[in-house]
Amino acid sequence: MSESSTFEGVLAREWKESFEEIYEGAIDESKPPLKLFQKAYDGAVIATSYAEILLSQAIRRYGPDHPIAYPDTGYYLPVIRALSGEAVTKLGDLPPILNRMRNQVREELNFYNARLCGEATAYAAEIIEALRYLDGANPHVEPWTGFLGDPVVRRYGILLVDWTIPGQAVIMGRGKSSEAVGKMIQDLQSKGFMIFLCNQVVEQAIEAGCKLGIDFIAFPTGNFTQIIHAVNYALRAGMAFGGIPPGERENTRDYQRRRVRAFVLQLGEIDEVQVAAHFAAIFLGFPVLTDQVLPEDEQIPNWYISHPNYDDMVQVAMEVRGIKLKIVDIPVPITVGPAFEGEVIRKGDMRIEFGGGRTTAFELVEMVGEEEIEDGKIEVIGPEIDEAPEGGSLPLGIVVKIFGRKMQKDFEGVLERRIHYLINYGEGLWHMAQRDTIWMRISKDAAAKGFKIRHFGDLLVAKFKDEFPSIVDRVQVTLITDAAKVEEELARARTFYQARDERLKGLTDEAVDEFYSCILCQSFAPNHCCVVTPERLGLCGAVSWLDAKAAYEIDPTGPNRPIRKEGLIDEEKGIWQSVNEYVYLNTNRNIEECSMYSFMDRPMTSCGCFECIMAILPEANGVMITTREYNGETPCGMTFSTLAGTCGGGVQTPGFMGHGRAYVLSRKFIRADGGLARVVWMPTELKNSLGDELRRRAEEEGLGADFVDKIADETVGTTVDEILPFLEEKGHPALTMEPLM
Repeated sequence: MSESSTFEGVLAREWKESFEEIYEGAIDESKPPLKLFQKAYDGAVIATSYAEILLSQAIRRYGPDHPIAYPDTGYYLPVIRALSGEAVTKLGDLPPILNRMRNQVREELNFYNARLCGEATAYAAEIIEALRYLDGANPHVEPWTGFLGDPVVRRYGILLVDWTIPGQAVIMGRGKSSEAVGKMIQDLQSKGFMIFLCNQVVEQAIEAGCKLGIDFIAFPTGNFTQIIHAVNYALRAGMAFGGIPPGERENTRDYQRRRVRAFVLQLGEIDEVQVAAHFAAIFLGFPVLTDQVLPEDEQIPNWYISHPNYDDMVQVAMEVRGIKLKIVDIPVPITVGPAFEGEVIRKGDMRIEFGGGRTTAFELVEMVGEEEIEDGKIEVIGPEIDEAPEGGSLPLGIVVKIFGRKMQKDFEGVLERRIHYLINYGEGLWHMAQRDTIWMRISKDAAAKGFKIRHFGDLLVAKFKDEFPSIVDRVQVTLITDAAKVEEELARARTFYQARDERLKGLTDEAVDEFYSCILCQSFAPNHCCVVTPERLGLCGAVSWLDAKAAYEIDPTGPNRPIRKEGLIDEEKGIWQSVNEYVYLNTNRNIEECSMYSFMDRPMTSCGCFECIMAILPEANGVMITTREYNGETPCGMTFSTLAGTCGGGVQTPGFMGHGRAYVLSRKFIRADGGLARVVWMPTELKNSLGDELRRRAEEEGLGADFVDKIADETVGTTVDEILPFLEEKGHPALTMEPLM
């Protein structure tokens, strides 16, 4: 059989037709780098032979039908799945695949075959690594991450392919010194790169004090073939966010070359297997730079480059890969970038905090006229950080004025919620929730570096202009820590929040053709996905349907996306096939179904930014609601923080659900479970804040204006035994409704 009729031959023809142009002219044919190609060939032989030995041993021990899989992924063995389409589920699936790869490792030394050697090495490394996970083994302990599951891909993958994260840096080997390695990693983190580390550079990075791990988008994968986890991560990002079907090899490679802007930095001595792994990267369109001094006949311009100077190694790699950053000078004493978005600041590491129920805190973005703003002005009203005790707290008001010739009133709430992201980009800064429920912390390390409250303003001015140049022309920030002034400005801010909510009142879920998603909180709850409808705002209380719609118009690749209402399954519970499909894909395939109008049957997931939590009280045949502001005990026997630990983090917990305050006033409020009539307890503060609107809703529901007086609160009691006599005396309707359970 001729090569042209074989599987490999067909792939080779397609590859030559569609890809050779990107490598064309890379090599001086009169002086080809034969030594480099020989190392790639030898390395591929070693890698595939090693994979064959380990695979044969596993089959002899476990049998060909024994399952093989990575943990927490729906992509089987992702390298194989992406490039050939094969869904490997058992050991016996692998020998023919490995044999096919070995057959494409050819002795003829040229650039084309070297790249095929690279592909074969990638397959071999994937097999070797997958064998480590047989029988549910966990082969890696901290600091090593090993294989990164789909939740991590979902958490950062879209940021990688839409270039919010500008690229993927893969660092292998051992650097000249820990200090040099640390400086290189910090440079990459300051630029926002995703980083994969393999071999001794991990120990060097730890010694240099670098922040590593999933929360910092810097993954220490392991010591050998674990570097394949950088590749299988990138390939899953292409399948998940690029829409590339499994098995479309050339489309996969094209997408990786165009969208996943990766490069390899090889530090220290290089062996044959590493060279073969380098050609796996080149096969996908990723260039390789090494700090080793190589003769010209062992380099390939733009693809395999010797660059011993560490000072500008990252810059050269970016230039070769075609990565151009818009440099934003942010005059703050900490590093700023997406790498720090998931950083958590524990109480022991905290220099100071704001809000979170400890103090009053809020944030407001308001559109102003050209004459009402002084561009770049930052003002702090009240005490600075060094005037507060260590570990203490201050009130905080963040008021951001924005002028833009293309700015719209509906964009205020969208930009306001970006404060959550922008502050979390700061190393040593932490931000939770929205509007007047925010909770922020500054770490001791950030404070020691000189970070002050005024630097929040420097960060916001720079980042708003950088991220929204089409609608933001001028920015002014006022930071208020004076308690009286905070309360005064909070009252004004609440008029803005109320006006935004009022604009929603004329809309109903039935009147629109699409809902919107919100995955803003996935940095903290990777499996959570809000579905925002006209009659159900986001759990944080700040994302309305209009806000999400405006956010999508500003940034179609951002956290808010339209979901068409299609395939109605249950009108009463609010279940649509299209919503289920979207939620399933965007909760890392964890939540198969969710209902919009029930908290008992497949409720929506809860993140951690919710304003309220409802919980079932079976003894009263109703629900209680507590809030972030209420710190006391509740009739279900749990405080807000304990409940948050039960139903937060992106889980689906029937009978418990996080939600926004205003959702209590919605006509769709747990409609399938009995609606407002089920509410038997809430804190006095919530009852008072909902006020007359809650009474009006009760009348609309036919419950009477006195219904609110039938709802128990902490003045009545904080246990079921204490509130039941009150409910019976008042004749609360929940006691005579159909049982919830």
